[in-house]
Amino acid sequence: MRELTYVARHSVEWREAPDPGLRSDQEAIVAPVAATSCDVDSAILAGHGFIEPPFAIGHECVARVVELGDGVTSVAPGDLVVVPWSINCGTCDRCRAGLTAHCASVPYMAMYGAPIGGSWGGLFSDLVRVPYADAMLVPLPAGLDPVAMASAGDNWSLAWRLVAPHLKARPGARVLVVARGSIGLYVCDIARALGASEVLYVDPDPEHRALARDFGAGTAESLEPLPQGFDIAVEATGRVDQLALAVKSLAPEGICESAGNHFRPGELPLLDMYLTGVTLRVARDNVRAHIPDALELAASGKVDPGRVVSHVIDWEDLPDALPGQRLKPVFVRADG
Repeated sequence: MRELTYVARHSVEWREAPDPGLRSDQEAIVAPVAATSCDVDSAILAGHGFIEPPFAIGHECVARVVELGDGVTSVAPGDLVVVPWSINCGTCDRCRAGLTAHCASVPYMAMYGAPIGGSWGGLFSDLVRVPYADAMLVPLPAGLDPVAMASAGDNWSLAWRLVAPHLKARPGARVLVVARGSIGLYVCDIARALGASEVLYVDPDPEHRALARDFGAGTAESLEPLPQGFDIAVEATGRVDQLALAVKSLAPEGICESAGNHFRPGELPLLDMYLTGVTLRVARDNVRAHIPDALELAASGKVDPGRVVSHVIDWEDLPDALPGQRLKPVFVRADG
């Protein structure tokens, strides 16, 4: 088989690799049919990551089940499934507590798309081994488009988690989104659908702002801090100065969720945060726990994640097309 391999800044290529095989009766082999780049992949491709190439890239996809171990009961060959980005067993204490990004059964940071906690391959590959199929794979609900939901294994479900629980606890909250990519746009759509009284989306890209307005958000190219302006803030830029802007715009006891990958250091306005009473969460997402709820919202018709898809591109064009500057390209298999 082939796996798409990150080899240098702005450069990927197909490389041959052995076909994956089942190693236990709890495993599955899947074939991605619609895969997309995460916002962090753009940073990796630009050379801002901290792992030296080469390595197989990609960690967001909907796939078709090809082969199953005898012990797998939750899916069947031919099913379309969402593949979560992190490897998790589903049975350790951490997984049972919902901390699937911190599974104790695998090396720390085990994931697809980067060889941090072992080498698990990438989801821009012809075939992928899923070690804990019943725990990891989530069937795609009937009627949902695999292209629209290609990001459900990370960015879409992450966006749900960034705002949905907070809006349930604070109905009608005002939401600030400071972003540069798909996560922030998904948040705009979800926040409006779940009853936010106001959504302000901040991004220098005019096309991104236009899409946010289509989702019902107000927009700004840039923003000075608006003290006590928002109940919930979401930062998805990976820039500490933008995170500082977000936390300085919170109302008393406001909540800030940072989904940016902060590869570079910076300073936060800790005194302002102390005086306001800010809750700040900076974290990788325990996405597997949230995928079912995020898919349920997508299936409700109240949101339209497919509108964030900027390009639909043939699988064979991955090496040439992936390094390009696109909001949310989805790569599809002709035989998918």
